This record gives sequence, C-alpha cells and structure tokens, in this order.
Amino acid sequence: MSMLSRVASTIYWMARYLERAENTARLINVNSHLLLDLPRSVVLGWEPIVDILSNRELFYALHEQASEHAVVSFIVTDKANPSSIISSLSAARENARTIREIIPREAWEQINTLYLFATENQHDAFSRRQRYNYLNRIILANQTITGMLAGTMTHDDGYEFLCIGRNIERADMTTRIIDVRSASLLPDMEHEQSAFDNIQWMSVLKSLTAYQMYRREVRLRINRRDVLKFLLQEEHFPRSLIHALKGVGRGLERLPRNQDITKALQGANRQLMSAKPEALKQDKLHEFIDLMQIELDNLHDSISHTYF
Repeated sequence: MSMLSRVASTIYWMARYLERAENTARLINVNSHLLLDLPRSVVLGWEPIVDILSNRELFYALHEQASEHAVVSFIVTDKANPSSIISSLSAARENARTIREIIPREAWEQINTLYLFATENQHDAFSRRQRYNYLNRIILANQTITGMLAGTMTHDDGYEFLCIGRNIERADMTTRIIDVRSASLLPDMEHEQSAFDNIQWMSVLKSLTAYQMYRREVRLRINRRDVLKFLLQEEHFPRSLIHALKGVGRGLERLPRNQDITKALQGANRQLMSAKPEALKQDKLHEFIDLMQIELDNLHDSISHTYF
C-alpha cells in the first residue's frame, strides 16, 4: 500500500468527525421539532440525546440536570465533550489541515469555513428561533464537503479510507438512534400511546433524513415494524445500517490485506440480514443492536490494526 498509515488514519478520522457533527446536528433539530409536535401533557426530555451519544457520565459530571440549555450546551458547544459539534468540527479541521496536500484545496477551505461559522455563531444554538437555521447550515455545509470530495478528490486509497470512515460513523449513529429512540421515546401511556406512535417513529425517520424515502418505499401508516426494517435492512437507502456496512465493504475491496476484515464484515452482514428486528420486543431489539455495535467496534479495531 503506497499510502502512509498516518495519512490513511487522518483521512479516516476526518471523515468520521465530519459525519459525527452532521448527525449530531440532525438529532438536535429533530428533538426540538418533536417537542413542538407533542401535547404539553407529554414530557419528552433532552436526556435521551445524551444517551444516544453515550456521554451520560461525562454530562452529569458537568451538569446537575438534563435541561434543554444544559444538553444543547454539552452537545453543541462544549469543548470538554469530545463528541460535541464544535469538538468534532475542530478535530476534523485539524486532521484536514495536516493532509492539505492530499485533499483538494477547496475541501480544506470549506472545512475551515464551516468550523469558523460554527464557533462564531454558536450562541444561535441556544435560541429556539435561530437553532434550526444554525444546525441546518452545519448539515448543508457537511453535505457540500461530501459532494466536493466525491467530485474532486482522486479516488485512490485515501478516498477509500474517507468512505470507510464516513460509513462506519454513519452505521454507528444509525444504531444508536434506533436503540435509544425506540426505548425512551415516550413514557408509558396505554390509552394515548397509539396516538403518538406515529409522531415518535416519524421522529426516528427524520433524525436520519429518511422520512420521505420511507414513504416512497412503504405506503402504509408509519409503524415500528416497518421503520425498523427500513432503517436496518433497506439496501438502497444510504443511511440504513446495511447500506453503510456495504459501503465499508466496497472501500475495503480496493485495499490490500483486506481478507480477514472482509470475512468479519460479511459475517456481520449475514447476521443483520437474517435477523427479523421488526419482530423483536424492546429488550431483544436492544440486545440485537448491542450485538451490531460490538461488530462495528470490532470492525474499527480491525481496520486500525491492519492499516493504521
């Protein structure tokens, strides 16, 4: 392999950090909207967002309670949180800076501009009126960078690591959103539950910008069963778990020394496609998602061990 392992690792992590910032921005926007859609009698907290990002301990070390302001601060602007949007963009920018000769100059400039925009306007995240536009700008800028890299970067080993990093991060976030959102969407309200099922599963789809594509594919009323099947096993939807795993596989195909990782990945794919997640009760679904998360961790470790 002609590429230095340090460079490969830097490109891989740059892609992961950019994807993480974008996904986190989507998540907060959807939670803000969900609060507006639910009746006042239903208390939907901000704590699930902390859980989705696996930062509960760190959050409570810094904050007493999961108020909207505390969670938005922790997840958008807090540099003490390595997964916050500002931390992710800062890390992406630092990685991009060290490989400026590898990626197109325009992509580096876009990443730098995005970081500066996010830091200079971070106060907008705390205003309900400004928050949507602020986070949407971050999402759109990320999509611009993704398109620019696809259209202007040489599709060599470096580009494969970029795609692998993005897809592993995307798969990770998709499983987290499904796991936490399906478990803690709403408190138990037997008589009212069915009325809100539609709203809550719509929020899961919207967290992954999947609502419109889901409606194209599934014309029935939104329900848990179909949403799970779509987000985990729909091979043609770019943010489904199976699509992300196959994207990792395509990147690995073009790299040397890929036999062991590819074999493990094929095992994970088979496990995912043979499962019937839509039929699983909540505790079994949680176990299944846990299993997929372990597979993703192992995949990351194998890639690091083999190439970095």
